[in-house]
Amino acid sequence: MDSRQAILSMQEAMARAVIGQDQVVERIVICILCNGNLLLEGLPGTAKTRSIKTLAGVLAADLGRIQFTPDLLPSDVTGTEVFNAEGGDRQLVFQPGPIFNNLVLADEINRSPAKVQAALLEAMEERQITVAGKTYKLPELFMVLATQNPIEQEGTYPLPEAQMDRFLMKVSVDYPESDAELAVMRLVRGEESGGSEKAVKVDQEHVFTARSAINQLHIAENVERYIVDLVMATRNPDRHGLEQWIEIGASPRATIAMDKCARAHAWLHGKEYVDPDDVRAIVHGVLRHRITLSYEAAAEGKTTDLIIDDMLKAVAVA
Repeated sequence: MDSRQAILSMQEAMARAVIGQDQVVERIVICILCNGNLLLEGLPGTAKTRSIKTLAGVLAADLGRIQFTPDLLPSDVTGTEVFNAEGGDRQLVFQPGPIFNNLVLADEINRSPAKVQAALLEAMEERQITVAGKTYKLPELFMVLATQNPIEQEGTYPLPEAQMDRFLMKVSVDYPESDAELAVMRLVRGEESGGSEKAVKVDQEHVFTARSAINQLHIAENVERYIVDLVMATRNPDRHGLEQWIEIGASPRATIAMDKCARAHAWLHGKEYVDPDDVRAIVHGVLRHRITLSYEAAAEGKTTDLIIDDMLKAVAVA
């Protein structure tokens, strides 16, 4: 089995366990292929936690879960030095926190204040943690999957723009359709009665091999310029009639993220090059958390996704 077949089998296994959320599953796979982090926003019960647990099972990866609460401390995330007096050797020993896992579920990340949210910044960007002046490397296979509830705002702390920018993609998770809901009910019933299909296992090495292949995928200059033009449209909205809706545009991280995600999308679909359809397929996930809308947009009920739709109509491929 080559790496692409292995990754596709992983995606299919996740789709069977997380019914009706095929797009969410694909975005999770794209993020891990791009060595990025993912923010999932959805109502309770939409299989956000189940998604990452399934991924951890398929990859035989270590999973750390952090339930974010208002009383959480940064050391509860990163770990801390503890005094060890065993064996007469009195010294401070670093005790790793849950961030030292391959996959980290940051559940309801907006339930903790900024100082706790910021504890993830170094890990998400540099794949390392610094505690008491010492730096500790994180595993080579590493991804933060954070969740938040879009409707509960009481007792929450919105993520600052600098932290949002660290997420490669933001995915909105909707309720499944009726047929998928029926399948979910039957799946859970079968699991509770002890019936389950044979677990799929994928060697983590396939992820690293896939990353190398994705980096080598051809992308033409006109597609590269299309990516840049889309990002520039968020910074210069007046050129496309969008100045009424966009307050702050996307950073250069958005350009880099679109390039990576478009490559991964093309590779997953068996293409030997990136085309504009690959860019359009991932642009909402890359940009929806990197654009700050104006007060007029909020008053008119304009969402970021609607603004991106308008932008796609206005920006043409060179």
